[in-house]
Amino acid sequence: MRFQNRRKKGITFVAIDRNKPLDEQGPFDVVLHKLSGKDWRQILEDYRKEHPEVIVLDPPDAIQHLYNRQSMLQDVAALDLCDHEGKVGVPKQLVITGDPASIPNAVSKAGLKLPLVAKPLMVDGTAKSHALSLAYDQFSLSELDPPLVLQEFVNHGGVLFKVYIVGDTIKVVRRFSLPDVDVSESSGYGVIPFPRVSSAAASADDADLDPCIAELPPVSLLNKLATELRQRLGLRLFNLDIIREHGTKDNYYVIDINYFPGYGKMPGYEFIFTDFLLSLTRGKQHKLPGAAICSVDSINC
Repeated sequence: MRFQNRRKKGITFVAIDRNKPLDEQGPFDVVLHKLSGKDWRQILEDYRKEHPEVIVLDPPDAIQHLYNRQSMLQDVAALDLCDHEGKVGVPKQLVITGDPASIPNAVSKAGLKLPLVAKPLMVDGTAKSHALSLAYDQFSLSELDPPLVLQEFVNHGGVLFKVYIVGDTIKVVRRFSLPDVDVSESSGYGVIPFPRVSSAAASADDADLDPCIAELPPVSLLNKLATELRQRLGLRLFNLDIIREHGTKDNYYVIDINYFPGYGKMPGYEFIFTDFLLSLTRGKQHKLPGAAICSVDSINC
């Protein structure tokens, strides 16, 4: 992520040197990070106590909530947003941590319908943690590799909506996704692996799509959803992967939440992000130049 207009806005980005104490690298207005791990969380927590005037984006414990797919969608499920603009929920899912041989029985007991999307339980920032498989039949389930989350597949016209959230700003783009499945013709497919499907190269914004599939979710519905999740998650930098159930006009599902996603894929990201950082520092008493500190695992300074 590059910011060509940061100097004009009075913003200086300083890279974290993890071999030095944070106290020796300031002063800062904002600490911008995407590192995880117990040691780093403790370092940040100690720094926040010593420097309550510094804004930390975002609290490590809140970020950790999204690194586990068992907890990732809990706040969306609890929200169960429904109004005249549409309904937002999550697909039925099951967490598997034990013997792969037990998966068919567990799926049967949970009442999940095939096919099922299999996703790694933990999100660690690697491509592997975002890869997924589609299990078409009961016999193939024991071929899966726990720990993982099994999620009922919802036909959605092969398009998902990536909803980028930066503070109060929301931007939506279309991405190609997995194609719809005809259950009557899917027997014998077994388990089919898929790479990360919602990459920048898979943009569907300019594709010739059926208007019913291409239509973006209502702005008012997304605003309500984002407002609620900002508060429940305690985060200001994240994105939602949302699908619309094929054949419906207003039945939406959140299938993934990602912390600090690749904002370079978001239209106008540079101006949106710099304005967001400046908004955080407004009202501060000191007049030092704005400074954001970024970890080597988050953005390129």
